[in-house]
Amino acid sequence: MAKIGDIDVGDFPLLLAPMEDVSDPPFRALCKEQGADVVYTEFISSEGLIRDAAKSVMKLDIYEKERPVGIQIFGANLESMLQSVEIVEASKPDIIDINFGCPVKKVVSKGAGAGILKDIDLMVSLTEAMVKHTNLPITVKTRLGWDHDSIKIVEVAERLQDVGCKAIAIHGRTRAQMYKGNADWKPIAEVKNNQRMHIPVFGNGDVDTPERAVEMRDQYGLDGAMIGRASIGYPWFFREVKHFFNTGEHMAPPTMQERVDAARRHLQMSIDWKGEKLGVFETRRHYTNYFKGIPGFKPYRMKMVTSDAPEDVFAAFDEVEELFADYDFAQQTY
Repeated sequence: MAKIGDIDVGDFPLLLAPMEDVSDPPFRALCKEQGADVVYTEFISSEGLIRDAAKSVMKLDIYEKERPVGIQIFGANLESMLQSVEIVEASKPDIIDINFGCPVKKVVSKGAGAGILKDIDLMVSLTEAMVKHTNLPITVKTRLGWDHDSIKIVEVAERLQDVGCKAIAIHGRTRAQMYKGNADWKPIAEVKNNQRMHIPVFGNGDVDTPERAVEMRDQYGLDGAMIGRASIGYPWFFREVKHFFNTGEHMAPPTMQERVDAARRHLQMSIDWKGEKLGVFETRRHYTNYFKGIPGFKPYRMKMVTSDAPEDVFAAFDEVEELFADYDFAQQTY
């Protein structure tokens, strides 16, 4: 049984990764319903929080039905990070996660995200200060290192644990790799197999089939899998992995009705939460995967991703529901 602090998260939990403009409350709700054990918010700028920036503050919204939920923050300035902890605590999350892994230039250039992998001492001291500043469990998400020549993740994980970090999720790429090439889980397994480690070690990167989740659990011996891109527009991935764990067999894919219903709910929840314009815009990235692989689907997908009016997107869902009602997703091979 994996535990983050005092929180039981199950045997080999599946965690929804924090993804910018993806892991918002509507999407987290869908993933939770489909079996995600722990969900994380989009990453939130500590500087944005202390400036009371509307977009950053909005990301603090969490709901009882999604617990246990972690709020993820990023930054490289100690004072700002500590102030942001106090702001985050008011939202009453179960976990506070520090982003030491985002590879995007605008984050890295400020020494935050994966940028801090160039200064491990700062990474450790920031974590220690945050641990001392709150009673909530502090966890970390990071990468193997800045580049191939600076991978010291076993030492880094041990040092983070020693200053009170309660769990670590490691993406199996360096910052230099961004999202290219294959994730390397061997160094993550080395962290787990370090006899001094006693906190959960979660793997992240390329868990895109149930078989890969089994491999991460059984071959690499990790404590859980953090799921990112495989879940975008496909919240059913969590239930499919768990079904495979339990039976060794693939679950039947969601039907057209399930997909249309989920897309409708997703769009409506997004509009309710962030307003019409943003709700329509930020849900678009999910539609390709909601309706992946259907022959002749392009005109309908184009309607979904180019229409600015919600009623037009809902009308496209209605068309798809009627025209493709009998489409059999089980015939697809991925």
